[in-house]
Amino acid sequence: MDRRSFLRTSALGGSAAAASTLAAPAYAQGKRTLTMVTSWPRGFAVLDDAASYLVDYVNKVSDGNLTIDKKAPGELVGALEVFDAVSSGQADMYHSADYYFVGQHPGYAFFTAVPFGGTAQEVANWYHHGGGQELHDELGSIFNLKGLIAGNSGSQSGGWFRNEITSADDFNGLKFRMPGLGGQVLGKLGASVQNIPGGELYQALSSGALDGLEWVGPMADERAGFQEVAKIYYTAGFHEPGSALASSVNLDVWNDLSENHKNILDIASQAVTHYQLAETLANNGAALARLQAQGVKTLQFSDDVWDAFGRASAEVMDENMGDELFARIRGSFEESLASSASWINKSDGYYVAQRVRVLGQ
Repeated sequence: MDRRSFLRTSALGGSAAAASTLAAPAYAQGKRTLTMVTSWPRGFAVLDDAASYLVDYVNKVSDGNLTIDKKAPGELVGALEVFDAVSSGQADMYHSADYYFVGQHPGYAFFTAVPFGGTAQEVANWYHHGGGQELHDELGSIFNLKGLIAGNSGSQSGGWFRNEITSADDFNGLKFRMPGLGGQVLGKLGASVQNIPGGELYQALSSGALDGLEWVGPMADERAGFQEVAKIYYTAGFHEPGSALASSVNLDVWNDLSENHKNILDIASQAVTHYQLAETLANNGAALARLQAQGVKTLQFSDDVWDAFGRASAEVMDENMGDELFARIRGSFEESLASSASWINKSDGYYVAQRVRVLGQ
């Protein structure tokens, strides 16, 4: 039995056993504390920001009756171990990016980002009004998880490189960090793809263990310091046009919460997504200007490189269609995307193009 089958069987048939391993929840005079493991080192822009806002919002909205004890990587489990820790009951909830866990199920990619997928707004449209939340819950039930989304980075950059990418052939043999299905796409182009936690990326790039990497966008990338060790920055990428962040909860813990506490977690997660996304987008422009002032060269991939991304992306997506749940999630997502785009392209998209043409901004 492979790891995915084992996890599915264990989660479906062993929820009672999982519940017995849960750390004793903290109760005092009607109060409850949930332990949340995260994939982000403390202080990481955008990502740990979202996790920290969730902690603050839950505490404020509940008047301190529901609190979250946030753990950084290494304080309880490693950055990429949070899924298994919460699934098994070692922790109550996690804050991470669900596409880190496509090894558990490829459908998890849709709850962060997929190649040529949705913008932040389009992802929210699908998640809250197109069946995405229900599919997140269905997928999570396999692993004893209740899905929640808390945060979105917006459109992520194409990445940091030491040398310019003049054709798709330049990816052949390139040691590059990119998680999720986007990483599989670069693998199709010959890249040696690695999924390295965020806290280890600066060292990997500066030491030569990586030739390039993608992280988030100007605000987060500047704080990570990548401009100190690479000077070529592609500002648009195919892989994450609007990346959601997950705040999923152990299903046994979720079912044991009061309806009030469930509502608080749900509403706080939605509020964090709105607030943190706005903060990120408000600061990316100024951060990009500072990067350029430090000698960073900003570029765009050529159309032939984008075409290669598109061909490889279609292959990766189609390779997972043998999984019935993946196929249903993809169908739901793409149906919502088409519906959203039919209006956005004719309204917001056209308006912004005309504003730039008329006013230059």
